[in-house]
Amino acid sequence: MCLAVPGLVLSKEGTHAKVDFGGGIIREVNISLVDVKVGQYVIVHAGFAIQVMDEDEAKETLELWRQVFNLDEEEQSV
Repeated sequence: MCLAVPGLVLSKEGTHAKVDFGGGIIREVNISLVDVKVGQYVIVHAGFAIQVMDEDEAKETLELWRQVFNLDEEEQSV
């Protein structure tokens, strides 16, 4: 299964950007496939931004990921 995760573009330099995935996770991402501005959200797969994403949709998706991970932590502690 392939996963693509939304993140917020913090800065750009050439074909790379620093992207914030939340929870203190910031990674360098290749943005050569998309036309993105600082402050926009992108969907990232395997280190590449593959699509610019609407802010509301990105925040909703990130919240769903948080819920999944919290559920997993709760199940492991039972």
